[in-house]
Amino acid sequence: MSPGTFSGKWARKFATNFHTCLSFVVFLWLDFVEVILCVIFRYLDKFFEGKASACQCLRSNYGIRNEENEVSETLHGRKNIFREMGFLRFPRNWDDSKKTGIVDHEVMKNSHRWSDCGCESCVSWMNNCGQDDEQKLHVQIKEPLQEGMEGSRESTAAIENVIFLHGFLSSSSFWTETVFPNLSDHQRNNYRLFAVDLLGFGRSPKPRDKLYTLRDHFEMIEKSVISQFDLKSFHLVAHSMGCIIALALAAKHPSIVRSITLVAPPCFPDSRDGAASLAVLKRVAEKRLWPLPTFGSAIMTWYEHLGRCLCFFICRHHRTWEKILKLLTQRRELHFLIMDLTKHTHQSAWHSMHNVICGAAGHIDGYLERLVKSGVKVCVIHGDRDQTAPVECSHYIKTKVPDADVNIISKAGHKTVIFRRTKEFTRSLERVWASSAERL
Repeated sequence: MSPGTFSGKWARKFATNFHTCLSFVVFLWLDFVEVILCVIFRYLDKFFEGKASACQCLRSNYGIRNEENEVSETLHGRKNIFREMGFLRFPRNWDDSKKTGIVDHEVMKNSHRWSDCGCESCVSWMNNCGQDDEQKLHVQIKEPLQEGMEGSRESTAAIENVIFLHGFLSSSSFWTETVFPNLSDHQRNNYRLFAVDLLGFGRSPKPRDKLYTLRDHFEMIEKSVISQFDLKSFHLVAHSMGCIIALALAAKHPSIVRSITLVAPPCFPDSRDGAASLAVLKRVAEKRLWPLPTFGSAIMTWYEHLGRCLCFFICRHHRTWEKILKLLTQRRELHFLIMDLTKHTHQSAWHSMHNVICGAAGHIDGYLERLVKSGVKVCVIHGDRDQTAPVECSHYIKTKVPDADVNIISKAGHKTVIFRRTKEFTRSLERVWASSAERL
């Protein structure tokens, strides 16, 4: 071995060990900060709202809601050495001994947190806060153009429906700005498209009393789209977190789902050790300082109160940040991806990450098995450079659904699998819809 080769390997090993040690120290310090913030937010919530908001710092604060374990174990299974040493025991016991007064839970339910943005666009969904049954998701609909095609052969074709579900920290604009403008004439004339803002994101309701479980998400889609428009059949197209919700929806309604297209699905193999959701948490948000996106994901996913701090400074003051960015970029309008980053609350983002992306890990196999038995056409599109949901997720789906069409896109990432090839991506969707036209 040459001296140059030896020194290179030694340098890489030293850098790796140094990064590991530094990461340990930094996250140990963040563990301590998290415990301190838990106490601070407890008293701030009580000061501003009369009652401390529940958090998942202690297992006793949390419970499983039903037999399907909709609430992820990652919410109370996150390790924090200072919490386990009992640092939170005294302030919480002291605070519990001073409880007085009565809190109007209905008012709390239909109001936003003091740390969330209260601008008109962020709370517009509260117009129906007194009528829970009328609260529905915000849906952008593109109607077919058959009305203007009288006399043409296509005017007699049956209308087909397509439901689009976006991913984490996104909105329906993800689809209306990419796929909708690139549809071919046939699809424009014969397809009705529904781009949904998922519960807690975009312009959809963001109720603070929800745990944003998988059931919460797909039941709102059923109420806001399938039942609202009396859909007898439909195609599903989903990206990232939306893929998990789409699988649950398709597994519940396999007889009316014509096809399901999953783009960059975060469907990790089941760990088989009874801790599937914790295994997914470690995969999607590893405690590392580098690369920076991984460090950011770790903070937002492992630390509830640190994440709430970031949401307070960024999301609550999004109008200020938007003005600054417009001034710096000299643009009148910002890219929709930037705007979507702040269209959520900490409650909706935090619980959706844990209860959907992590919590559904143990149910993916069951959903796929139901689709196989029902013969639903499954198509998967994935970039080979996806760092958020590695391409092995799609290979895993292929092992469970042998007939699935899996397309691995070269040199594409988690979002560039669509953005850098919107026309090609749209054509691939149209081919999937056309190939499943004879199924029902």
